[in-house]
Amino acid sequence: MASSKMDRRKRYTRMVLKESLMKLLKEKPISLITVKEICEAADINRSTFYSHFKDHYDLLYQIEEEFIEDMNVTLRSYNYNEEEEALQMIEHILTYISDNRDICEVLLSEHGDVSFQNRIMNVAYNVSVKNWVSESNIDEDISKYASLFAVSGSIRVIESWLHNELDKTPKEMAKIILTLIKTGIDSFVR
Repeated sequence: MASSKMDRRKRYTRMVLKESLMKLLKEKPISLITVKEICEAADINRSTFYSHFKDHYDLLYQIEEEFIEDMNVTLRSYNYNEEEEALQMIEHILTYISDNRDICEVLLSEHGDVSFQNRIMNVAYNVSVKNWVSESNIDEDISKYASLFAVSGSIRVIESWLHNELDKTPKEMAKIILTLIKTGIDSFVR
């Protein structure tokens, strides 16, 4: 019973620290945020913070890793060679982003970590786009550019969608993104 309580307290502490950092990141970049500010916002002492994280960059990294892990699980559960499954996968990711809008807006904002976007691009490329592009009979020299276009373009479209208050449903956005990707890639198919 005692370990269950401790686990619950640890989870709560981590959650409060993460929420506090996310609130601060809405106002300023990570480089201008201190552990002291995070602890004050979370109403937690610094020694408790350091029992969970090395520093505020470690806290941000853990938040990003949770997001990336969720994205990995989603991406690996679909067959991208089938257009219908690709559409479902994109819709599922967009629903996840919609459900976690606050954190996604912060992580993808100018106050977020630029390396996070690069890590997302690498995950999307390695798990799905690389296979999709290679199956499309595109010249190898062009495939790396087509992949980069598909992933980075999708991220920019998602950022715009978040900025526009999710003005379209995840399903509508999935169709838009898939159409843009396929139109770009299909123009290079031999």
